[in-house]
Amino acid sequence: MKILHILDHSIPLHSGYTFRTAAILREQRRLGWETFHLTSPKQGRTAALREEVDGLVFYRTPLPAGHWTRLPLLGEIGQMRATEARLEMLIAQLRPDILHAHSPVLDAIPALRVGRRHHLPVVYEVRAFWEDAAVDHGTTREGSVRYQLTHALETWALRHADHVTCICEGLRADIVGRGVPAAGVTVIPNAVDAEAFSPGSAPDAALRRRLGLDDAEVIGFIGSFYAYEGLDLLLDAFPRVLAQRPSARLLLVGGGFQEEALRVQAKALGIADKVVFTGRVPHDEVHRYYDLVDVLAYPRHAMRLTELVTPLKPLEAMAQQRIFVASDVGGHKELVRDGVNGVLFPAGDAAALAATLSRLLAERSRWPALRAAGRAFVERERTWQSSVARYAAIYRTLAPTAA
Repeated sequence: MKILHILDHSIPLHSGYTFRTAAILREQRRLGWETFHLTSPKQGRTAALREEVDGLVFYRTPLPAGHWTRLPLLGEIGQMRATEARLEMLIAQLRPDILHAHSPVLDAIPALRVGRRHHLPVVYEVRAFWEDAAVDHGTTREGSVRYQLTHALETWALRHADHVTCICEGLRADIVGRGVPAAGVTVIPNAVDAEAFSPGSAPDAALRRRLGLDDAEVIGFIGSFYAYEGLDLLLDAFPRVLAQRPSARLLLVGGGFQEEALRVQAKALGIADKVVFTGRVPHDEVHRYYDLVDVLAYPRHAMRLTELVTPLKPLEAMAQQRIFVASDVGGHKELVRDGVNGVLFPAGDAAALAATLSRLLAERSRWPALRAAGRAFVERERTWQSSVARYAAIYRTLAPTAA
């Protein structure tokens, strides 16, 4: 069985998207399938058109030339044309049995066009809808003409794919609601390599001292600073936490679109000296920062993106037996049983977030049971081995004669 994956971007770039991709590809190869991997122009400039990263070979798509490629709509058209041309070349060389396009729809449309020309089945995997991600990044508004156009493109691709996969039940319900037969949609849930995660080590005393966290109760967030993550809500809640827990400190590890706004907000709230911004840290050092945190916070705002999509971070926290608080958006509720393997609070409610954090910091006797239940949930339901195995029936149906 030869599967050609069409991807937005991949490792060595670091994101939840690239980590999920790498895990899927490695598990598919362990199952004996031959996988090939093409990235879109969103990968950016690369040293070569064929790169090996951590044992996986990726074919790259050259960046489209011309200033017009930076213009709205024209840029996306240029990206799709470039991906389609590169895909056309690779099919002649690799002779795959199946094309497996991963969101956004800018990858699905080239795959569908080329697949039809070569009579190849196309699987479209949705991790999030492009129109919803664009709303969070500020490039469009919900209900705008651009939003409606991207929604229509997404629906067209979903209806024309030979099979659709998605990462959670929230997305599946939305896809079926667009007229895709329920039998043609399979959930391949986010998962973790449980064996790669172990309970946290003792905190690095030198790092704790350098960050000014000695004798502190540390609330932390580690990841990209997107607006939907709700870090502004976490900052709004933190003065209330300090009123109850004066030794509390907030550790924000990472960076992104919202970093400068968050720094300004912390200063305006008068808590800048109680909030530590580390900036981005090397991936192989992230565990050192996790070990400094007493309670992780995932305060995602309620919006279509967060209601429909399940994140990786809570799963990774459970695999490491970390204690965490999360907002009760739909994506979190698919993973977290309140008070069992994590603690939920009403999304958007800063007072409730502060009270939940303060209560959890005060009730450390609850922590062992939360840690054990989280790890058990991951081992029982969310390993990559069990998740990726769901592709087998799809591939066999679409390419029954493939070896």
